[in-house]
Amino acid sequence: MYGRLFAALLMIPVANWAAEGADSGVRADVALKRLMEGNKRYVASKSVHPDQTSKRRREVAQAQHPYAVVLGCSDSRVPPELVFDEGLGDLFVIRDAGHVVDDDVLGSIEYAVEHLHVNLVLVLGHEKCGAVQAAASGQAAHGHVVSLVKAIQPAVDEARKQPGDLVHNCVIANALRSARLIRESEPVMKHLVDSGKVKVVAADYDLATGKVILLK
Repeated sequence: MYGRLFAALLMIPVANWAAEGADSGVRADVALKRLMEGNKRYVASKSVHPDQTSKRRREVAQAQHPYAVVLGCSDSRVPPELVFDEGLGDLFVIRDAGHVVDDDVLGSIEYAVEHLHVNLVLVLGHEKCGAVQAAASGQAAHGHVVSLVKAIQPAVDEARKQPGDLVHNCVIANALRSARLIRESEPVMKHLVDSGKVKVVAADYDLATGKVILLK
């Protein structure tokens, strides 16, 4: 899906991309604070559901200026716009099972940071992740799920060395690994991260409480 999407984006003139993101560029620390404040509202059941009016819909129909990229899992229980109490045009969301980082995902992130001028990328892992559980189980996978399990396996291998609950440790290791792969991706992301222009962080979402915890 992302491969087709990014191929379509490549058909758009670069000049249009630059204009589309001209008003973005929210500092990474400011963007992260906004995300976490939105999550606090969500956890407290005090969501304000911003940017969901017909007026906002008309505004973003003209151009988009998201302030953060969120790479999350496809799990139906972890929708970033709800978790961070945001609306139309606020977040550039990329989702696949286990938030696996591949070329299509990296291309989508590069589009957001280079042409929409987004300065924060947040990898959102979550507890009881089915993709992580599948990888941690050691059981044979079938179909295209094999590629997901293979991509998550390095995080599983790392987590097996740690004490405590294996699946929880895998979730944390997988989120940190995805963030690391993004930071180290060449030629675009590594340069932007090393220069301090873009920040990439990892986080863990608790399904029961709704709380997002930043990881180090």
